Amino acid sequence: MELKKSIKWICFWVAMAALTNLIILFTMGKDLALEFTAGYLIELSLSIDNLFVFITIFMGFGIKDRAQHRVLGYGIMGAIVLRFIFIFFGLKLVSSFQWLLYIFGVILIINGIKMMRSKEEAKDPHDSKVIRFVSNILPMTMEFDGDYFVTKKSGKWLFTPLFAVLCLVECSDIIFAIDSVPAVFSVSTNLLVVYTSNIFAILGLRQLYFVLAHLQERFKYVKYGVGLLLMFTGVKLIGVMFDFHISTAVSIGIIITVVVSSIIISMILSKEK
Repeated sequence: MELKKSIKWICFWVAMAALTNLIILFTMGKDLALEFTAGYLIELSLSIDNLFVFITIFMGFGIKDRAQHRVLGYGIMGAIVLRFIFIFFGLKLVSSFQWLLYIFGVILIINGIKMMRSKEEAKDPHDSKVIRFVSNILPMTMEFDGDYFVTKKSGKWLFTPLFAVLCLVECSDIIFAIDSVPAVFSVSTNLLVVYTSNIFAILGLRQLYFVLAHLQERFKYVKYGVGLLLMFTGVKLIGVMFDFHISTAVSIGIIITVVVSSIIISMILSKEK
């Protein structure tokens, strides 16, 4: 039942993104509408790998479904604010120092290669520096209290470990944004297009998380497609320096092909195993 409900909500947010794209098409033109589509697909595709990180975090701490909903809800609200800051100041920097795009391009290619070469190793979320930092500076209980971030013990208000998990999720999203925001810059530098495409992709992440949590073994190899996308957007950014441009329409075709192919290959290989 939870899976069906999540899928319905994903369809709703995709429909809202499509509606927004139509508004951009009729009010701002075809080019910006294509840029929105490309930015949305890039953000949504790269989000998949970040969601697997969230799955690892929640499983490592034994977080229940209701608490997962709460953490993801607050995490998405935080991401909406942080993305605006990243995108706004990122575009300001890029407009003043265009050579930063080429640096972003190199970083994306390097991170794409790292992602494709990285091995599947189980990491204990308890070893996170973020968790240790939060627990050292804030008064915190040693046990969870349902889905509460704070609880009252002996007349004192204390933070629960769930708050530390929320901080870890937010920090993971910040690290993820370092890749995803420059990647979207490869198809658009329009503030409205970049921000709205990011936000609509983010708004469906909570429901997408629960779908992936049910089917994570079937999507184990999608990370290679995500790595290819990082490398592609990096090449696209660097190509501008050599007057080599890949059109937005072609970029959309490549993004869809890479994502769909990686999903199909992942499902085939996981089924064989």
